[in-house]
Amino acid sequence: MNPIEKELMNILQEGIPLVKRPFQEIGQALELTEQEVIEMIASLKARGLIRRFGGIVNISEMGISSTLVGLQVREERLRQVAEAVSAYPGVTHNYEREDAYNLWFTLMEPSEGQLRAHIEKIRALEGVDALINLPSKNKYKTKVILKL
Repeated sequence: MNPIEKELMNILQEGIPLVKRPFQEIGQALELTEQEVIEMIASLKARGLIRRFGGIVNISEMGISSTLVGLQVREERLRQVAEAVSAYPGVTHNYEREDAYNLWFTLMEPSEGQLRAHIEKIRALEGVDALINLPSKNKYKTKVILKL
């Protein structure tokens, strides 16, 4: 990334201004046009430097249920189970780990009932030997800003 892209990333991590033309305001701070900011964001996303661009909401205040799940998956079925898990729209992260529980993911659903139902379907996938469900009790940090 060039220095302007890094500065743009720093600004975006802090939050987008709640104004009619936020990219124009960001552009003014960077001495860029609104269109240049939009194109730079698109370029960063296309190059894989930005994975996702969107708002962050407090899901617990919205009544959404979420949990962290660890799976013990037989090595020969790991890819298939990971793909099946990732197909759920409520899965936000899905990672392979070197441990007895070798696949970890977060799952969000509109209700506790739907969350439990999907966990049971995932538990029944071929190759899953064990499942641990770790819902959070308290949140202590939800914002990470990496200064570039």
